[in-house]
Amino acid sequence: MTTSSSLLSEEQFLCSICLDVFTEPVSIPCGHNYCKACISGYWDTSDLCQCPLCKEKFYRRPELRINTFISEMVAQFRKSVQWKVTSSPGQRTAKPGEVSCDVCTGMKLKALKSCLVCQTSYCETHLEPHQRVPALKRHKLINPVENLEDRMCKKHERFMELFCRTDQTCLCVLCLKTDHMTHDTVPLEEEYGEKMAQLGKMMAEVEQKMHTYFRKVQEIKYSVDLSKREAEREISDSVQVFTALVRSIERSQTELIEVIEEKQKAAERQAEGLIKDLEQEITELQRRSTELEQLSHTEDHLHLIQNLPSLCTPPPTKDWSEISVHSDLCVETVRRAVSQLEETLNKEMEKLPEVKLKRIQQYAVDVTLDPDTTHPYLIMSEDGF
Repeated sequence: MTTSSSLLSEEQFLCSICLDVFTEPVSIPCGHNYCKACISGYWDTSDLCQCPLCKEKFYRRPELRINTFISEMVAQFRKSVQWKVTSSPGQRTAKPGEVSCDVCTGMKLKALKSCLVCQTSYCETHLEPHQRVPALKRHKLINPVENLEDRMCKKHERFMELFCRTDQTCLCVLCLKTDHMTHDTVPLEEEYGEKMAQLGKMMAEVEQKMHTYFRKVQEIKYSVDLSKREAEREISDSVQVFTALVRSIERSQTELIEVIEEKQKAAERQAEGLIKDLEQEITELQRRSTELEQLSHTEDHLHLIQNLPSLCTPPPTKDWSEISVHSDLCVETVRRAVSQLEETLNKEMEKLPEVKLKRIQQYAVDVTLDPDTTHPYLIMSEDGF
């Protein structure tokens, strides 16, 4: 008799959060199903209570109850495919991005090892009989990888276990006997050690450069803060100075403040540009560091040797040692402006006597004094003026 679970595909029993078969399946109001622990954890770490798939929002967090119908179907499904749950990490289903067992039928388990000779990946269950056969014990087992055929010599169909330093390529034993006899060749393990040392050096250099750039970012930010404080102080001083001046120079005060603020904005724009460039280089270095870090953990000799040369060339970076944001953009600006105003005011003050004299002279008239009627203390010149 065909059960209802046999009419459904494997994907319909997988939680879209953990990508594994449902454990304590629950249904939320929008109709989608999840593991109870998965959806609870998702809502605990999210500001919004919504469905991860359709994004429908719920104003109140739904009460989660086990969907007994789905739970029974999952149980039947597990039984029909002889689902095995063990404590061994090699006995679980392969998740996206993981290598699956080539021997398993139905539910694919995660591969534990790959055999270069057989060009097959085995889970723990199927690896055991492979290792029991004496003739197979001489086979080359490596950590599970996809596309095992890429690790075989296409010319001789033998797995590549040597590295030619002369041609910078991987080769098999037959390649050595035919085309590389006079070349500098070493086992992959030896070249792996050399590349790992080179990788470690590159990682240290990248880390040092990242550290230097992080410090430069902090230095620029500090310079911007210092420049901003000095600009604010200069503005405050200018306000105090110009407040004491007459209204005729208030326009100069406003213009000066605008100049200072524009200089500060220019400094901030310069700093933002520098920070943006630095952060871009840091992002590139972080990406390179991540790639190198991932490569440093590989035990796959061929993978390391084939991929490291593309990471050997450091990304192009700018020399930041002499680049900085000047924080003294507004220094002496107020003093120079006040000095100029003072000079202007002095010139205007020097003109005042002439202006007053001219103003007086326009009312001047010739007066002739009578010696007999003048004040006795008034001294007159000989011409009577």
